[in-house]
Amino acid sequence: MWLDEADGLTEIFKGYLPYYLLVALPIFIIMSPVNPVAASHEFSVYRMQQYDLHTIPHGCRSASFNLEGRSLTSWSTSRHCVVARIQDVSIEQFLEIRNKAGALLLVLPKNDTVLSAEEKEHIQLLEMAMVQDEISAPVYFAEWSPAFEDILRDLQHSFITDDKSGTALEAMLNTVSSNGYQIVVSAPVPAKLDSKPVTLHGKLVGRSGSAQTIIISAHYDSSGLVPELSVGADSNASGAVAVLELARIFSRLYASPAVRGAPSLLFVLSSAGHALNYVATKKWLEEQLDSTDASLLQDVSFAMCLDSISSSPGLTMHVSKPPRAGGAAHALQTRLGAPVTHKKINLADELLAWPHERFSIRRMTAFTLSSLQSHKEPARSTVLDTPSEPALHNLVSNIAATARALASHVYNLTGDAALYDDALNVDEASVRHWYKYLSSQSRAPQIVTTSPPSAGVTGALERALSRYLDVTVSVHAVDKREPEYTLYSPTRAVLYVYSVKPAVFDLILTLAIIAYLTVVYFAIQLFPRFYEEYAKVVTGKAKVH
Repeated sequence: MWLDEADGLTEIFKGYLPYYLLVALPIFIIMSPVNPVAASHEFSVYRMQQYDLHTIPHGCRSASFNLEGRSLTSWSTSRHCVVARIQDVSIEQFLEIRNKAGALLLVLPKNDTVLSAEEKEHIQLLEMAMVQDEISAPVYFAEWSPAFEDILRDLQHSFITDDKSGTALEAMLNTVSSNGYQIVVSAPVPAKLDSKPVTLHGKLVGRSGSAQTIIISAHYDSSGLVPELSVGADSNASGAVAVLELARIFSRLYASPAVRGAPSLLFVLSSAGHALNYVATKKWLEEQLDSTDASLLQDVSFAMCLDSISSSPGLTMHVSKPPRAGGAAHALQTRLGAPVTHKKINLADELLAWPHERFSIRRMTAFTLSSLQSHKEPARSTVLDTPSEPALHNLVSNIAATARALASHVYNLTGDAALYDDALNVDEASVRHWYKYLSSQSRAPQIVTTSPPSAGVTGALERALSRYLDVTVSVHAVDKREPEYTLYSPTRAVLYVYSVKPAVFDLILTLAIIAYLTVVYFAIQLFPRFYEEYAKVVTGKAKVH
């Protein structure tokens, strides 16, 4: 009897089951998150700066994470990675994210030239706040792309909070229907880098019998929140380019004994600059002054440091103590017509304010020429320090003014120096080439101090300076027992973004599947009874068992 019923059931399901599948399968396909092609993305991202200065940790201390992506307004726990545009994050929001979120991913502006002055200042102040202390959560930066713009838009509209929803039903529907993102970075555990700062120096010897020396110095590395993206066009590609151009100009003048100046000119380029407290300059001075043969710096007239000289036309002279009237520094300041800013050296500060302070500590007359008015200006360490045509014009103008003032001092010219105009002309093509070259790539300490001295930017600068001078390359050792600084890798990683549905969607989908299977189960169990009733209606009599 049950066999006959089973046969009838089979016949009915043979006719109708395919139609059930045609209805059920599209429903499950529609409910799936996204199409497989757009379900994942891959991006190059750059980890936030990590270093120790005098054993004090700074920056990001972690590298890997696997978390759910949330917008700036919808994250809540350490299980979330906050994804936002850098210009949208306030300092207060960052402090909260640093203490509570699992990770932070910031997208840089599409083009920093379209940012307003207020937005640029906000980003620079945020960068300064971020690098002050250590951050346990991973922090990464990504360059703008259309795909990232879509992800940001989805995250902003996907997780609508209850107070932004009209009704509870709308909030629930928004939660269920939204698309989420799982964000993954797999990177090695941060490891210490073997850093060896380098100093390049070359000398133009003055007239016979004169031992007086003038130092023209600049650091050529850059500092910033993101090592891989820190090109430092103004700070301090501009200073390094100025040293190269001044070496070219004065090498022509000193090539002939008849017009050679009385003092010797010593040109110095060093790495490990502003961000690392000018440690390469410190090491170089120790090697030159504390050795048995200290003839290179036997009688220094003054040290002129060039730092960030392209942000505006005109230069400011920064000193640790006011120039003495009648002294060499005062004479050069008068010829340059630069205002003087005086700041005493505070050895209790973690960082020195300007590069000349390294020379002043060793009791040398020293000053820094800069377009910046204060050492605290955030423009010295920002990802927004990129090359521009106005900055290039300022750089050419400031190099020309510096060369003219220095030549007037070297040759003791009191009147018009028009006779030297041809010799002091700045080669704008050369300045443009080196300015574009140096500001087209990262020169962060993690890169320039861990590369061989003959490679990369250091090698290129050594070869350029060798055209005009006999260059000596000094590689400084870092005491590993008591290091003045420590750098860490990695600085770059690959980020994977997977499009997923939120957990509540999986819960509801699971409940829906359970309900569907329950209905199917009871339908099959009750089908014989239903079939009997159906037979009564059709035939008018009960089915005979």
